[in-house]
Amino acid sequence: MRVSNFFGETLREVPAEADTASYQLLLRAGYIRQLAAGIFSYLPLAQRSLRKIEQILREEMDAIGGQEVCMPVVHPAELWQQTGRWYDIDDTMARFKDRRERDMVLAMTHEEVVAELCRSEIRSYRQLPQMIYHLQTKFRDEPRARGGLIRVREFVMKDSYTLDLDMAGLEKQYFRHYDAYHRIGARVGLPLVAVQSDVGMMGGKMAHEFMYITPIGEDSLALCEETGYASNLEVAEFVKEPIDNGPPQPLERVHTPGHATIEEVAAFLGVEKAQTAKMVFYMGDFGPETPAKLVVGVVRGDMEVNEIQLMYKAGARDLRAPHPEEIEAAGAVPGYASPRGLDRDKAVVIVDDLVANSTNLVTGANEKDYHFTGANYGRDFEADAVAPIAAAYDGALDPIGGKPIRIARGVEVGNIFQLGTRYSDALGAVYTDENGEEHSIVMGSYGIGVGRLLACIAEEYHDDYGLTLPIAVAPFHVALVALARSDETREKAEALYQTLLKAGIEVLYDDRDASPGVKFADADLRGMPLRLTISERSLKKGGVEFKRRTAKEFDIIPIEDAVARVEHEIKALFDELAQRLNDAPTWGG
Repeated sequence: MRVSNFFGETLREVPAEADTASYQLLLRAGYIRQLAAGIFSYLPLAQRSLRKIEQILREEMDAIGGQEVCMPVVHPAELWQQTGRWYDIDDTMARFKDRRERDMVLAMTHEEVVAELCRSEIRSYRQLPQMIYHLQTKFRDEPRARGGLIRVREFVMKDSYTLDLDMAGLEKQYFRHYDAYHRIGARVGLPLVAVQSDVGMMGGKMAHEFMYITPIGEDSLALCEETGYASNLEVAEFVKEPIDNGPPQPLERVHTPGHATIEEVAAFLGVEKAQTAKMVFYMGDFGPETPAKLVVGVVRGDMEVNEIQLMYKAGARDLRAPHPEEIEAAGAVPGYASPRGLDRDKAVVIVDDLVANSTNLVTGANEKDYHFTGANYGRDFEADAVAPIAAAYDGALDPIGGKPIRIARGVEVGNIFQLGTRYSDALGAVYTDENGEEHSIVMGSYGIGVGRLLACIAEEYHDDYGLTLPIAVAPFHVALVALARSDETREKAEALYQTLLKAGIEVLYDDRDASPGVKFADADLRGMPLRLTISERSLKKGGVEFKRRTAKEFDIIPIEDAVARVEHEIKALFDELAQRLNDAPTWGG
């Protein structure tokens, strides 16, 4: 490909909307352009990279028995209504009516469609197990698109679905996907960590997310390198160590004028924050048939509430920050709130198990400028449920070996779910066993975002000058830069270009009439792994300049040796990625 004919310009300035390094560089290098918030056009460079990523995904899915299909982007609402997700999912789901006033959905994912296909295609146990996959457009009307391709509204996902007789079969296919996703990460050069995760809107028995660890990540993770423990903070467990506050003491109302925060109250009373109980308020959405209600999480004063676990334990569909008047309507006084004396018809109270097992805590008194000391669960206050709702924290002890946890940020690149029979039950997807009895097909669901994968690779592979993409996903293997002032040099550059093409080497040939500085800057920005430069000066020195994108120095090689040297370097770069494959984690390994 000649740069003089190339569609897509490089940019010298960092666009104002670009909030991550990957977004800035993919824009500046001419890979992507934003059409609207979270909606992008992929220019030729990005398209070539994405096709390479998709081919790797296909190869890995085929290797574990996948069959490629293509399912529609537009779904009839009836399918989603039958599974209940039409009602459970908020405005993130794009709903519309067709010209006949029928409710329709833009695909967020395809579990419903797969279950519907099973009804028509699967009859007997002899047809199972199966695995199908596709690479298809999805749309999710995200409230906050950010990070370029990190969080978008329209995107291409590889989603695969397994169909099994029973849970034992599902587990085998789940483990195969677990290994395949690590191989995918290794093949594109991206380090991935598999963490336990919440099943979320997908439902099911078990889920893992495949995370790229980076400060720009939206997810918080609990990791322990020493024991291998890895979990999304939403479902992270940790060792809870009760503090011995002695036998229960009488409940005492204490004047605490102007001291409303945990820090202020603990300092005023001369106690540790761990000897206090903290009330955290949310408004819970319990569905269209149930009024919203205050949801109260009670944790120890030195800890924070795990919102996801609180939401589940309270039975809510969603939580939001409450208005002060909503807190007061339930009988609580902000800053001095207590689980004691709340209007339980207007509030759901969930107490963390560590609070329930602690004695003589300091709590609010639901009266301005007053707190209680000596508060004990069961005697002085009660809850609708006692559950582990405290969030893991940096330095907490992991549940495997009791070693310190590190809290890190990450971007979710892929996920895998053991769905079970949720969707097949709802849509009547069954098979008949050898005795003629019907059973629901057991399903698994596995997704990985193609564009987000490219964004994370760009986040991992760049320097001060531009992208430094791995050979497996770079749009071209070689950037050929011609700095020709004479016809003879131009002819030799053209001949080298043709020779490289005939050898099957992917070349981006900068044949423009532009300055050396512009050409070198663009080559660095676009991030091809290898660079050849031909000029009058290089020819006088004996040939062409050759360098890796990440190297500081270049070699002069004879023109006749250029193809062999490039082929050797391409193989070496692929071999370096292959070494990562040897080290890729496996289930239980």
